[in-house]
This record gives sequence, structure tokens and C-alpha cells, in this order.
Amino acid sequence: MKWSNSFLFTLKEDPSDAEIPSHKLMVRGGYIRKVAPGIFSYGPLALRAIRKFENIVREELESRGAIEILMPMVQPKELWDETGRWTQMGESLQKMKNRTGAHFCLGATHEEVVTDFVRQQIKSYRDFPFNLYQIQTKFRDEIRPRFGLMRGREFVMKDAYSFDLDFENAQKSYQLMKQAYQAIFDRLGIEYRVVQADTGSIGGNQSEEFHILASSGEDELLVSDQGSFAANVEICPVQKKNIGNLVQTTLLPLETFSTPGVRTIKALAEFMEVGENELVKTMFFSVSEDVNQIKPVALLLRGSDEVNPIKLKNLLGLANPPILLTEKEVHGVTGAWPGSCGPVGLNIPVYLDEAVASMTNYVVGANKDDFHTKNVNHGRDFAVVKVADLRMAKEGDIGPEGGILKSYRGIEVGHIFYLGQKYSKAMKAQFLDSNGKLEPIEMGCYGIGVTRTVQAVIEQCHDKDGIVWPLSIAPFHIHICLLDPEDPSTHQAAEEVYQKLKEQKIDVFMDDRKERPGVKFKDADLLGMPYRLNIGTRGLINGEVEIIERRTKKMIKIPLNKVLDKMKNLLGSE
Repeated sequence: MKWSNSFLFTLKEDPSDAEIPSHKLMVRGGYIRKVAPGIFSYGPLALRAIRKFENIVREELESRGAIEILMPMVQPKELWDETGRWTQMGESLQKMKNRTGAHFCLGATHEEVVTDFVRQQIKSYRDFPFNLYQIQTKFRDEIRPRFGLMRGREFVMKDAYSFDLDFENAQKSYQLMKQAYQAIFDRLGIEYRVVQADTGSIGGNQSEEFHILASSGEDELLVSDQGSFAANVEICPVQKKNIGNLVQTTLLPLETFSTPGVRTIKALAEFMEVGENELVKTMFFSVSEDVNQIKPVALLLRGSDEVNPIKLKNLLGLANPPILLTEKEVHGVTGAWPGSCGPVGLNIPVYLDEAVASMTNYVVGANKDDFHTKNVNHGRDFAVVKVADLRMAKEGDIGPEGGILKSYRGIEVGHIFYLGQKYSKAMKAQFLDSNGKLEPIEMGCYGIGVTRTVQAVIEQCHDKDGIVWPLSIAPFHIHICLLDPEDPSTHQAAEEVYQKLKEQKIDVFMDDRKERPGVKFKDADLLGMPYRLNIGTRGLINGEVEIIERRTKKMIKIPLNKVLDKMKNLLGSE
């Protein structure tokens, strides 16, 4: 491809609405253009990178027996009603009616559709096992789309689904797909981690996430420095040995005292001249699945700890994380404004983090503005529904397998689930076993955010000058800078090199614009192809050209007649 016919337009300045490097670079490099919040058009270079990644995905999945299909983006309400997810998915599911009044949604995911596709055709145990996958556009109405393709509303995703007779074979399929994912991300040539994860709205009871590491990643990962343990902080368990022993033996009488203007744990700790870990904070959530209704519960944890809403969601068996009550809603439940609230006297369920369970005679809000109560004890002063691990683990904690947990930032690009019979039972996707008995199908689900991955690679692979593409998905492998386009002999030499590289099936892009060399060099660094080839009149007088490796910026000069062999050698295509 030549710049003159590529429909490529770069920008000198960062876009005002871009917050992270990869988003800025994709817009500046003409890779993407925003159509609406969270919705983008892909330019020719972005599409080439996306297609290359899709080909890697296809090769690894199909080498393991997966079969590609294509399912509709528009899906009928009736299928989602069978699983209950029409309401469970909440506002992220984009719903609509057609001209006859029938309800549909844009496909946020395809578990219902693929289960329906399979149940119409599978009859016997002899039909198993099989794995179906697609690469399709999805739509989720994110509350706050941001970071370009990283958290968009419309995106391209690969989703696969395994179907098996029983649990044992379903686990084999799960492990096979995990191996496929590891092979896919290994081929990208980037640094990534596989971590235990929450199953979210997809469901099931076993899942792992694949994260490309980047300092701007939205997810925190905790990885043990010993053994193989790694988990998303959302589900990382807190070991009791991390809690410490704060138990006091004698229960003292309640005492309410004035705390004027004290509204935070930090302020209370300073007021009482104690550590935040010696105090207890009370938080209030609504656990109603209906966003229009409030069903309050209280959660107690140490003042130094942070609540983990995913653990609370899983403890209560909710489809989505509970919603934190507003200040006004808290006042309606307790009679006091946040900062002066506690569990004593409440008529709502109270849950206790394990760290608080080991405490006695602690301080909480008195449910009276500007007052707190000390010497509070659970069991004696208020009832507890359940004690559980409900706090965020953190770097420095001891891991479940020993060792110290280290924190990383990651961008989730892949997620694999063992679904079991969650969808097959709900949708009556059954088969006749060898004894003629109807049994539900065992299922697994496996997703990769295709467009998200492409941007996540840039987020890890860039420098101050632009993108640094890994060879695996670079739109082009070689970027020729024709430095003197108006000189006939130089233009002819560049054209001959360009054609010879193309004949060898090497992806090559030539900047043939009538621009200054400095402009071309800056754009080449911005676009980020692995190798740049400078061809100019001055060099050709000496019979040589320059090759610059984008990653290291190392430059070598070679004879013009050695360019083809040298590039084949550098690209490993001999």
C-alpha cells in the first residue's frame, strides 16, 4: 500500500477526549475515528491489524477442532426471557421494538442464541463433543464509554462455546481452550497474565481472565511471588493470617460520645488518636435486582480496609454487584447522615467481614449526627446474618498458597468460563444418553475482545514517539520512506524495492508523499511499523539505504541490492 492511495490522515495533536496513550495514538495515527461516544470507525491500518489478530485466533481455535459460525447481532427477547437475563443484564442491554411491537436487543453476548442453535439440532450423545465460535460485533450500552476501543459500546469479539456430555469431558474442553488462548497471546509477543476471575453476568462457577499488562490497566491483579497463584483483586481471597489478632477479652458497656464534624474514618482516627485498622466502618448497599427498588443491607469492615462488591455479590447470590446507597437513602435507613451511622438498632440485615469478627469493643457511628458509640460488640449489641471474607486483598498480603502477593495492572482481553448446565437447563438443551435418558448439555464459554486486544497491545507497546507494533499484528512489516519523491531515479529505486518486497509476500507500506523527510520520520514513528526503510538520493549516491528498527531505533546501512535478503532475514521469512 502507498500513502498516496491509502486514505490515511494523521494528526499532530492529541485528541482532547483521549485519556490514555493507546487511545491518543490510535486517533493521531488515523487508526480510528469516533462516530459517537463508545462507537468508532476503523481506518485501513486498524483493520489490517484487526484482521491479522483474527487470523491468529482462527488458526489456533481451528487447530483444536473449533468450527466457525456466525450468529445474528439482533436477538429476540424470548430467548433472553428463558434464562432471566432480559432483566438481569440491566441497562447495558440495548433493547428495542420492531414495527410489529416485538421486543429485540442488540447482542451483548450470545449464550442464549448459541444454545438455541444447538438445541434445535442435537439429539444424541453420539453428536458430542463440539465447539462453535464466531467473530462478531457486540453492543453493550456502557454507562461511561472511555479509553477508545478499551471500553466502547460497539466492539468486535470472538466468542466460542463448547458442548459436552458430562463434567469430565467439559473440563477437558475448558483446558483445551485455555491452551488455545495461551497460544494466541504467546503469538502476539506481549506480556500477559492468566488469573482467576469472577464469572460476572455470564454465570457458571469457574473462570479465568487473560490480561495484557499495562500501567493504565483498569484491573488490579494480585500474583504470588511463590507458586502459581494469580487472581483478579475482585475475587482474591484474604487469608486469616493477614487479619491479625485484635481480640480483647472483656466486653465493656456501650458509651456514646460527641464527635462534632467527624465524617470520615481518617478524621475519626485522628480525633481518637488510634489507627484506622482499630476502627469499624458501616457501609450500606441495596441488594435488590430491580434498580428501581431499594433493599438495604449493612456491611461492617475495618476502617483501613476496602469493601469488595464482587465478594458481597457472590455471597448474596446476586447477578450484579450491589449498589451503594446514596447519602439521602442512608439517612432514610439510619436517621443519620453518612459518617455518623452504625449497626446498632438497625432493622436490616448486617454482614460482617472476617477481620471485624475478631474485634471487640470497637467504635461505630451512633446513628445520630455528630455522635459515635464505643465498646460495640456484635452478637451482644446487634445481630449478624453472616461473617465472610468481604474485603479487597492487597499487595503485601500472604497468598492462598503462601508467598507474598504482588500487584500488577492489567487490561482484560480474554475470559474463559465453565458454564456447566446454567443455560442448557434453563433452555432445555438436552440430548439422549446411551441409556435413552434425556440429559442437559455441559457447556463452556470463551471470549476474546478482538478490537480491545489490538488497542491493549498498543497500550503496552509504545514510546514517546508513537506505536511500537509487534511483528505479529503490525499492519505492515516495513515502512518505506521515499525521501526525494521528485527525483526520478530515487523514485524508481524505491518503486523497485517496494515491488520486490510485495512479490515476496512481505507486507510493505510506502510513504510516497511530497513531504519533508522530518515529517515522514515523525509519521513513521507514530504509525509504528517494525522496520523503516529510508531511501533517498544522498544514500543512493553511495549505493546504500538505511534500515531502522522501530523498537530499538537501531539504524544500519546496507547496499541497495542487499535490501531484499536483509529484510527477509530480519522478518524471519527466509
